[in-house]
Order: sequence, then structure tokens, then C-alpha cells
Amino acid sequence: MPATPRSPRSDTVDAQLGVAETLCEQRGRRLTPIRRKVLELLLRHGRSLKAYELLDAMRAVHPGAAPPTVYRALDFLMDEGLIHRLDAVNAWSACHDAGGAPHDLLVVCTGCGAVAEVSDPAMSRQLAERVAQTGYALATHETEIRALCPQCQKKQPADDAGHHHHHH
Repeated sequence: MPATPRSPRSDTVDAQLGVAETLCEQRGRRLTPIRRKVLELLLRHGRSLKAYELLDAMRAVHPGAAPPTVYRALDFLMDEGLIHRLDAVNAWSACHDAGGAPHDLLVVCTGCGAVAEVSDPAMSRQLAERVAQTGYALATHETEIRALCPQCQKKQPADDAGHHHHHH
């Protein structure tokens, strides 16, 4: 069987959109049709999407969709904790457990943009304490970890498993 990214089933996506709407209502925020569509696209893809991919997908539904519209929707969804911004791959992904426990570690595949959400409060606390010793404070409660998913590991030759040697 070819390794295809798991596309979430429609009923799952509908359930997640329902959770998102409820969360927004409880906070007195509006999940407008455009915001909902951006979230739905991210949920359906089951992996992270770059802004231009999202814009193309949006234009298939809303031909007049402009970049600012999409960026504003992304900002809103991020503020509400419904999506993650992934600096490692310069993309966004849906939060698949928006109504559940906050996850503090995002493992991002730099090959294909897949994301694993991990919750490890003890490890995150240690990280925050370690960072605090430098006099810095963590800017977000999420830490991104760059990694290679199982599929991308298979594609890479063994001698070059993404080891970049930094000489300090």
C-alpha cells in the first residue's frame, strides 16, 4: 500500500469544526464562514499547509479570496488556539485537539510538513526553567521540534539523515 497522508474522515472534521464553533461561542468570538473554511481546509488536509496552498484551496471555494483575508482568518484561528503556526516549515496546521488538554510540543516533519502534537508538561516545565536560567523567557507555550516523519526517514539515504554539522 502506498504511504498516503491520513486524510481525516468527514465526520471527524465536522465534529472538530463543531468543537471550534462551540469554543468560539463560549468566548464570544465569531467563527465566520471564511474562518471556518480556512480551519476546515487545514483539518481536511491532515498536514500543514503553506499560505499560498491555503489561498489556492480557498480560491477553489471563494474565487475572490485575497491574501489579507486568509491571513486575518489565520491570525484569528491562532489567537483562539485552533491552529498552530509552524515556523520550522513556514506553514500552518489545524490543532486536532482544540477542546482537550493543551499540547506543548509540536513535532514537525521538515520533509513533508506533517505534525505530531505531544503533551509533556514535565518536559516543558524543565525546558522553561532551563531557558529561565539564561535570563530569557519562552515566548510561547508551544515548542516546535524539527524532525523527520517515518515516511520521510525512509526516503532519505542513511548517510544523510539531516545531520548538519555546526561549527561554533
